[in-house]
Amino acid sequence: MGNRLSKIYTKTGDDGTTGLGDGSRIQKDALRVEAYGTVDEVNSAIGIVLSNDQIPEKVRESLVCVQHDLFDLGSELCIPNYEVITEEFTKNLEEYLDHFNDSLPALKEFILPGGSPATAHCHLARTITRRAERRVTSLMKSEEIRIEVLHYLNRLSDLLFVIARVIARNENKQEILWDRKNINKK
Repeated sequence: MGNRLSKIYTKTGDDGTTGLGDGSRIQKDALRVEAYGTVDEVNSAIGIVLSNDQIPEKVRESLVCVQHDLFDLGSELCIPNYEVITEEFTKNLEEYLDHFNDSLPALKEFILPGGSPATAHCHLARTITRRAERRVTSLMKSEEIRIEVLHYLNRLSDLLFVIARVIARNENKQEILWDRKNINKK
């Protein structure tokens, strides 16, 4: 793995480039940087969800595990030819999904993001995950990125949707269902 920084600023990025984990330098707006930067955003958004004290313990445990996974996933994107994400990571997400989704009522309508701050932040993390998925898909068109990375992000967005529902129910908040006919018309 790359060097640990003891000094936070290095000035090496002042020219618009950044160092990858293998020591090579690329432009800060390169697709690879966009991809792992967006994964970092997901991790930060999950951190905001976790800052809520009312999160159920099983949800908290799963999201902390996801944060560690995302750090690994980001490192795989940051270090060319580095492989760490396996289908086992995705299977773990599927186990969380099955566990959390079992207690939820079936959906017949779309859910609007919102409700409590924790629920809204979970939906935000979900949408950032979808953006990360799009960035990785774009990157895959020009560089070799393993499909396991994409599988993980796809399943994570599903998990965050389900967790948002779990949090809403835990806080006794009503989910806001999309209903086109009830929109106020001016």
